[in-house]
Parts: sequence; structure tokens; C-alpha cells
Amino acid sequence: MPKSIPADSVGLVAPQTAHFDEPIELVCGQTLPHFDLIYETYGKLNAKRDNALLFCHALSGDHHAAGYHSMEDRKPGWWDGYIGPGKAFDTRRYFVVCPNNLGGCKGSTGPNTINPKTGKFYGPDFPLFTVKDWVNSQKQLMDSIGINQWAAVVGGSLGGMQVLQWAIDYPDKLRHALVIAAAPRLSAQNIGFNEVARQAILSDPEFHGGHYYEHNVVPRRGLMLARMLGHITYLSDDAMRAQFGRDLQTGRLSYDFDVQFQVESYLRHQGSSFVERFDANTYLLMTKALDYFDPAADFEGGLAEALSQTVAKFLVISFTSDWRFAPSRSTEIVKALTDAQRQVSYAEVESSEGHDAFLLPNSYYTDVLNAYMAGV
Repeated sequence: MPKSIPADSVGLVAPQTAHFDEPIELVCGQTLPHFDLIYETYGKLNAKRDNALLFCHALSGDHHAAGYHSMEDRKPGWWDGYIGPGKAFDTRRYFVVCPNNLGGCKGSTGPNTINPKTGKFYGPDFPLFTVKDWVNSQKQLMDSIGINQWAAVVGGSLGGMQVLQWAIDYPDKLRHALVIAAAPRLSAQNIGFNEVARQAILSDPEFHGGHYYEHNVVPRRGLMLARMLGHITYLSDDAMRAQFGRDLQTGRLSYDFDVQFQVESYLRHQGSSFVERFDANTYLLMTKALDYFDPAADFEGGLAEALSQTVAKFLVISFTSDWRFAPSRSTEIVKALTDAQRQVSYAEVESSEGHDAFLLPNSYYTDVLNAYMAGV
């Protein structure tokens, strides 16, 4: 927990909730009659209302992107290193908006909220959603705040996919699109990782077909395994070797199946802590949204054709050690944008941290963001 709030922090922040009484029609064919989105804002909206940035979070992220909820917080929001006064996304200049996505588990309408038709938790009855649905709900949030156009929409990983969808679906509603550590669609390998994670949850005896809330239990083992698997894909081999190597937890082998290597202890800790802060039904839905993302499919498979709808200026960033969404996936986006004769800047950042690098300190990454945002 901080002894004092750092000078470059947005400080103590409180989430807000936007309620929408109008129905939202989802790509799957179902309709939510009304819904809530919880979100946080940092900085001030200027008189022209043209300095707003939208931040889209990744799979396990939420609305708490920067600052602290209380002085007892152990750590700040998930992108605090880049959002705040004097930082890349300078809150002295910009008004930052970050919502928890529809279907999330941190306060927005989702599986762990009450279904008004039944008076019970939605659970597995919550409809499957897509990145396009998220963008449509964020557009409603945008309208409710009174913003006509985003100065930029920004996101990493699954957040970067939302940025692409924004630029395609609402081209006149954003001036800049920052797509970080993302891909134009998942590879078969990535879909495979997501399926193994889902099966870990679905096969947990405590899952109860998604109705575990009513049994006052959590599919702890399945969700823990899903997170452990996911976490391995977020790190690079170099990062894991540097942090753990083959170091033993106790200094000697015990010749059993208990924790022996430090990396085993680390992964179990990551899995256990994740269970305390995330919902299993939400995890299932989020991974499906990842699998379904393919904006080119609406344009006969042509990514350049899809991106020819856009008018925003693009910044695409990749990381050399990211094998989940490798630099080659980012250059697919860049090539499609150049084929569509759209304005795009590209940076490949040297890193050893893997996919998680987009969340971590890196001087060159910071310089790239600073230089680009100076033009915004």
C-alpha cells in the first residue's frame, strides 16, 4: 500500500456506474433489455469536449486503469505506469475513460449480476457477446457522457482488438487508434489455448453447469488451472528463465507431486489469487469473444477491405518477445492499413517480458507513446 500518493498519480479515484434502460441487441441474436457499465475517469473534459481518450481493457482487466481506490490499496490500476500527470497519457491534457466491459465481473452487467427476468444471477444464461457488442455498448457510454468524438481509442491485447472494431464500426467517432500487442484474429494455437482453459473450468465438479452461485461454491480448481495456463502464455521463455530458472523451492527434490520448483509455486500463487478476483463464467465468455473476433469476416475475409472503412490515424505497437500475439500479427494489421492507403505508424519494441510487456515499464515503449501522443 502507498505511504503517500505519488505526484505523477491520478490519486484516489472512485468508479461510476452508467445505467442504460434502452435494450442492446447482441450479435448472437439475443437482447439485453437494460444494462449497467461501471467505469472510471481521470483528468477533466475540456470545454470543446474533444480531449477524451477511451481505454479498452484486456481479458482479465477492468475499469480500474490508474490511481488508487483507497490508501490501503496494495497497488494502483493496471496501466498506472502510463496514465497520469506527465505520463504518456497525460491527464493534465486528456480526459481518460475506462469502462469494465459488458459481461465483466467488476460491476458491469454480466453473469454475476441479477437477471431481472428470474431474480437470480444470470450465470450461464448470460448471452455470448462479441467485441462488436462491447464497442456498441461503449458507444452508448460515450453518448451518455456527452462526448462526440474520441481523441484516441487505446487498448492492448484484447483491448487492441476493440480499438480495431471501433475504427471500423464508428470511423468518424475517433481521430486516433492505438493498437498494442494485438492481432487481427486469433490463430488456431490461441483458440486451442482458450479451449483448454475453458475445459478446465467446465469440468470442475463445482462448476454446476455455471450455476455455482446458487450452490455457494466457486469452481476454484478449474479457474485456477485456466489462469495458470494463460499466465504461461503471457510470459516469454527468457522472462521465466531469468525469474525462476530451475530453482528449487526448498533447495532439494522431494520426489513427490508437491511444489518443488519456484516456477510451480509462482503459477499456483497466480492461479489462487486470480480465483479471488475473477468470475469463472466471465472467463468463459471473454475467451469466446477472443475466439470470435474476426472483423475481416464481414468483408469477405479481406482485412484491408475492412480497414478501408476507417479514417483514424493508427499507431500499432508490438513486442519482440510476445509469442502469444507475435510482431508478425501486428505487421498483418500494418500491411492491411497500408494496402487500404490509411495512415499508420508502427513500432516493434525490444523486450524480454512476453505478451505482458505492454503493461510493464519500458523506456523505448514510453518514448514511442510520448512521441505519438504529442501529435494527438
